[in-house]
Amino acid sequence: MIRIVKLTLKPEHVTDFLNHFETVKDDINSFPGCMGMKLLQGKKDENILFTYSQWGSEDDLESYRTSDLFQSIWPTVKQWFGDKAEAWSTDQYFDGFEVKN
Repeated sequence: MIRIVKLTLKPEHVTDFLNHFETVKDDINSFPGCMGMKLLQGKKDENILFTYSQWGSEDDLESYRTSDLFQSIWPTVKQWFGDKAEAWSTDQYFDGFEVKN
């Protein structure tokens, strides 16, 4: 399962977010059930970021969302949002990156 989350930050807090992300990215990436993640930043609108993560199952994602780790991260970053976060859980239909390898 793939989870995509759009985060719209207040422009003055983009650097705060990126600095904080550096301190937690390895913990998130190594969380049980997380098969990998990426942080993407808009080219035109640098205050728009996306997390792209792959999870073994919906239960794995839910375990993360209810974990102490998530509960310690979310209140910190939420205060820097300029708009409500948007999230999508998806199934993969096609992986062109895999085909290229």
